[in-house]
Order: sequence, then structure tokens, then C-alpha cells
Amino acid sequence: MQALRLIILTGLSIFAGLCFSQDNETANLGYKLGQGDKIIIKIFGQDDLTLETQLNDSGTINYPFLGSLIVQGLTVEQTEALIYNGLKGDYIVEPNVFVGVVEYRPFYIHGQVNRAGGYAYQPGMTLSQAIALAGGLTERGSKEKIFITRESKVTAIQAGSFDTPIRAGDTIIINQRFF
Repeated sequence: MQALRLIILTGLSIFAGLCFSQDNETANLGYKLGQGDKIIIKIFGQDDLTLETQLNDSGTINYPFLGSLIVQGLTVEQTEALIYNGLKGDYIVEPNVFVGVVEYRPFYIHGQVNRAGGYAYQPGMTLSQAIALAGGLTERGSKEKIFITRESKVTAIQAGSFDTPIRAGDTIIINQRFF
């Protein structure tokens, strides 16, 4: 009986681990680079081509041999392909390119929170976690009147719940409640 219980618990642990890692991968899937993101670029066997840089205001980076590259709006995979295609043939026969995000651009939260400001974004972040980073709601902070302005949208969207996903570059506004 004890052995069966151990087997079941082990199976559940493995299943939960697989689900968690899949959720993490899904959260990172499709992340588009934007100004303020800090990335690292490595080419296997070419240490002199390693570059850690931050995307400037125009969303570009300067990379050796390739010059100025516009990477804003591209995923990490698309950026890898851009660099691969630029280096392949003329500079390196078959470049093995790695691009990773070292530091995500911040999100901003203001209004009725204890510590308004800009905070480091982490993939998979929810509204609840963002509010916690800002020290929680003030006494007058509304749980219903919360708006999120996305970088790509001019108008704000109302947060549906505290599980609403937050993206890098978002601005969260916590309005005041009346009672």
C-alpha cells in the first residue's frame, strides 16, 4: 500500500512538473522585443561576436559585421534568424546563433498603490503580482477600477480579474474607490 502511494505521488509530481514547465514555455512563447529590453547574442565558437546590449529608443541594436539591426517587434527566434542569415556565408559558414533576454523592459504601476513606479517585468506575471510588487493597494484603492494600457494600444483596457496577465511595457492605473 505504501509503495502504491509512493508511485502515485511520484507520478503526480512528474505530471505537475511537466504542466508547470509547459506553462512557463507558453508564457515566454511569442514575446516580442521592445525598446528597453536587454539582450545577449552569442555565436558558438566566436567569442568576439558576443554582445550584450539594450534596445535603444528606435528598437535597434548595432551588431558587428551587420551594423544597425531593427529588432523591435521581433521574437527572440526571429532575431536569431535575422543574425544567422546576416552572418551565414560571408562571415561564418554555418553560424550557431543564440539570443536571450537578459532583462525585460519594465512595467509601470501608479494610482492607489503604496509604492508607485516602474518594476522589472517577469514572464507570466499577473496583475495580482504586479500590485504586490508595488506594496499592495492603499485603503482607497479600487479592486474594480483597474486599467491597463498596453504599449501597442492607445486606449486602456479594464482588468477583468487579478489573474489578468501583465506584459512588459504595460502601464497599470489603480483608481480610487468611493467607499
